[in-house]
Amino acid sequence: MTQGSRSDETRLVLSGDGFEEFVATHEHRLRQALTAACGIDQGRDAAADALAYAWEHWERVAAMANPAGYLFVVGRDLHRRRMRERRSKPVFDVGPERPEPWCEPALVAQLGQLSDHERIAVMLANGFEWSLAEVAGLLGVSKSTVQTHAERGMAKLRAGMGVTS
Repeated sequence: MTQGSRSDETRLVLSGDGFEEFVATHEHRLRQALTAACGIDQGRDAAADALAYAWEHWERVAAMANPAGYLFVVGRDLHRRRMRERRSKPVFDVGPERPEPWCEPALVAQLGQLSDHERIAVMLANGFEWSLAEVAGLLGVSKSTVQTHAERGMAKLRAGMGVTS
């Protein structure tokens, strides 16, 4: 068979059969979620790794009920493996390469003190303005679980920064 006579099925596989649309729809939020889980630069890398995995396994990933949630776990787990090898934690740093902080500088240290669940819930629901249902859908947990993690995380942030309200 010549290249000009490829079947429709072959063309669909070569085009990713919806992969580009999936990326256009979900990449930004996947990157936000992995930034909340892994740190600023590491979150970007984890999102890129997750999307590379999705491309390699697109037929299986596309058939899933919650492919974005699955890719969140893939990216987070790849990141964790890498961090275990380096023996480091997520970095929420506003250093010299970032002269203008993306948040209150005192908040950076406090975010690192939260549990992963609390930090992800706080950053997605409060920082990135996701609804509790959106966070719950991505993480595969109930809205009340997300709300509990967000409330506990916010309470710890307020206490750590000496904020009352």
